[in-house]
Amino acid sequence: MKNVTIILNREFASYFTTPVAYVFILVFLVLSSAFTFYLGQFYERGQADLLPFFNFHPWLYLFLVPSVSMRLWSEERASGSIELLLTLPITLWDAILGKFLAAWLFTGLSLLGTFPLWLSVNYLGEPDNGAIAASYVGSWFMAGAFLAVGCCLSALTKSQIVAFILTGTVCLMLVLAGFPLVLNFFQGWVPALILDLIAGLSIIAHFMAISKGVLALTDVIYFAAMIGLWLTLTRLVLQAKSAD
Repeated sequence: MKNVTIILNREFASYFTTPVAYVFILVFLVLSSAFTFYLGQFYERGQADLLPFFNFHPWLYLFLVPSVSMRLWSEERASGSIELLLTLPITLWDAILGKFLAAWLFTGLSLLGTFPLWLSVNYLGEPDNGAIAASYVGSWFMAGAFLAVGCCLSALTKSQIVAFILTGTVCLMLVLAGFPLVLNFFQGWVPALILDLIAGLSIIAHFMAISKGVLALTDVIYFAAMIGLWLTLTRLVLQAKSAD
C-alpha cells in the first residue's frame, strides 16, 4: 500500500504543475452552475433542491472525465517513461491503483468545489440534504467508473486524443444502455435475459437510483464492479503491451 500512496501523491501533485488542472476545475464549476441555474431552470422550478445540478452530471462527465483520464497512460507511453516506471520496485497493480486513485481524488476535489451550491439551496429553502449527500456520493462513484474506463483505454494508445474519443464513446454507450430508445431497438430479437443485462449496464440508472437518497448495496456493487473490471482490463492491456 506504501507504493500505491507514493504513486498517488506523485500523480496528484502532477495535476497542479500545469494550468490544465485549474482550467478543468474552472470549466467544471462554470458549466455546473450554468446547467443548474439556466438550462436546469432552477428559479423557474420554484424548488430548493439540486436535482437539475445532478441530472446534468452524466453528460458533463462524458466530456470532462475523459480529459482527465486520457493522460494516465498515453502520456507515459508517448514519452517512453512507462518503461522506467515499470522497472521500479513496484507492482503493476501499484502503478494502476496509484494513478487511478489520484485521478479520482482530483475529480472529487472538483466536485467538492460545488459545495456552495448546496449551501445556496439551504439558504433558499429546506431541501432533502440526505438525498443531496447521496447524490454527491453517486456522482463521485460515476466519475470513478468513467475514470476506470478511461484508464484502460488510455493504456491502449499513445495518443491522448484517441484515448479521449474512445473513452467518451464507451462511456456514452454505458449512459445510453438503459434508455427506452436503446432497449426498444433490441427488444424482439434478443432474449429477455440479454435485454435485462443491457438495461443493467446503464450507469445512469444506478446513479439516478442513488440520487433519490437510497444508497442501495446493488448500486454500490455495480460501481465497484465497473471500476474493478476496467482496472483489471488495464492491467491486461499493459501486460500485453510490455510483452510486445
